[in-house]
Amino acid sequence: MGARRLLVIGTGSVAAAHLPFWASWLKVGHPGTEVRYVLTGAATRFVTREALVAIGGCDVLVDRWSDEPEPRARHVDLAQWPDAVVVLPATLNYLARVAIGLGDSPSLLALQCTQAAIALAPALPPGGAESAAYAEHAAKLRARRNVVVVPPHPGRSTTSGRREAWAPASFPDVLAAADRLRAGLEAPAPGGRAGPEHEHPPA
Repeated sequence: MGARRLLVIGTGSVAAAHLPFWASWLKVGHPGTEVRYVLTGAATRFVTREALVAIGGCDVLVDRWSDEPEPRARHVDLAQWPDAVVVLPATLNYLARVAIGLGDSPSLLALQCTQAAIALAPALPPGGAESAAYAEHAAKLRARRNVVVVPPHPGRSTTSGRREAWAPASFPDVLAAADRLRAGLEAPAPGGRAGPEHEHPPA
């Protein structure tokens, strides 16, 4: 993996319960990568900060504005620090908020402003992958040069027990997609010039 600083955002799907496993996988398999985690409030219903801190051995933030003054803006740090961002699981609600440009939490504002590669791994309820909302928002996100949406795969609904839900792609697949995008963004443009993200703004 080429990314040296990875930001992982977990949102409010039951698939967030698997994040401690992937935190252990990252720590063992990619010891040279610095990882930070952000959990939305809904994600903390399925996984605790304590579990991720203990297993991942790294910073874990809850995705809300601090009640206390902070010397550094949290969203700015989250936007500028990573080489790549993985959102897994990404609920339809979170996808929609990113797609329409909302910035009402630190992670959302960071994703609207970062130049890092972003890979989103949707986790959708039955009917979610066929919904007009998902199609519209996924198309908007795919149009962004630094975003890739990794398609979900059929999974078992915890409500019905049938294979009619949509589970997120595996963490290694999503991480690989983020790293391919990161490498493309950092590659020199034709003619040897850096891509737009490396060009100096006009004076």
